Amino acid sequence: MTTAKKNVREKSAYPGFRRAAEEEFGDTLWYFAAVCRRLNVPFDEVFAEAASYEKYSSYSAASDIERGAVAYISMPKQTSEPLDSALIQLGKAAANLLETRSRSELVLFARSYIDALNAAGLVFSDVARANTRKAIGAFVEPTPSDLADLDFDCTFRSEEQLPRQFRILVNQRASGRSYLQWNNVFIGDPLTDNIADEDGYRFHDVFHFSYAAILHWSPVMRALIKQKRKSRGKYDEEQDSGRAIVVEEGLTAWIFSRAKELNFFEGQNKVSFGILKTIEQFVKGYEVDRCPLKLWERAILDGYAVFRQIKESRGGWIIGNREQRTIQFAKFDPTT
Repeated sequence: MTTAKKNVREKSAYPGFRRAAEEEFGDTLWYFAAVCRRLNVPFDEVFAEAASYEKYSSYSAASDIERGAVAYISMPKQTSEPLDSALIQLGKAAANLLETRSRSELVLFARSYIDALNAAGLVFSDVARANTRKAIGAFVEPTPSDLADLDFDCTFRSEEQLPRQFRILVNQRASGRSYLQWNNVFIGDPLTDNIADEDGYRFHDVFHFSYAAILHWSPVMRALIKQKRKSRGKYDEEQDSGRAIVVEEGLTAWIFSRAKELNFFEGQNKVSFGILKTIEQFVKGYEVDRCPLKLWERAILDGYAVFRQIKESRGGWIIGNREQRTIQFAKFDPTT
């Protein structure tokens, strides 16, 4: 109710309120679907019945679903009621569900939900799609077939691709600086933690390599190994150059500050949804925003597992495999 009111009040002055309102209505839809499922009442039938009353008219339209000839669309006959009234009615309908979980109460809630959506000026399909994407991205482990189209440079020449397999040596010298070597060539600049409290940030390039191996994305790594997609100016300018590099570095530094509070994710098998949602906002507009949040979670957890080993050993090999979307650590033996 609060986010919907803020969205209407601020209008276009702060687009974040609209996204927040859509997310709240999406979460409500998710919970309502769970209630219907547990009560064994078909979700689609509840909404079909909710929109079949005197305030709505039904129209037929060509269906975009295979083997579905005609779809029926319900439209309000008049302008929506005032927002406050619609939200209060939605609140009452929610309270009633706590007392009576009958089909009729489910229909009344769905009807109040639709009315509140209309009063808030939100689009039902936008709300449903966003929540579906959020739920799948956060809770469903992607399969290889789900990720088949998430290879952002497979149509480019090999010298413009991130390497399919790579071994990068991280070596800390007596000076405390960390050096990187790829194919026996030094890449990047020597790094220190650049902070009074030694925290291992000098080894943070491991996270860029984790993004490259698991997400198939890292403008920073492309710059380090000089394999930008220059044959197509649009990609070089919009995906591989300065701003994208700054976004990746900023995102990596921000995640690192959260990770320090969590002992660098040691002993954890998940990343908080709040962190994942912030990442989604960071990378919006870049090719990697197509990657599900669950894949980001894997890239972070696996990357930090290697980071902890690198930090403890003061160096070592980072082994990436884009085909398998894996990142691993191996000890470095200077005598071999």
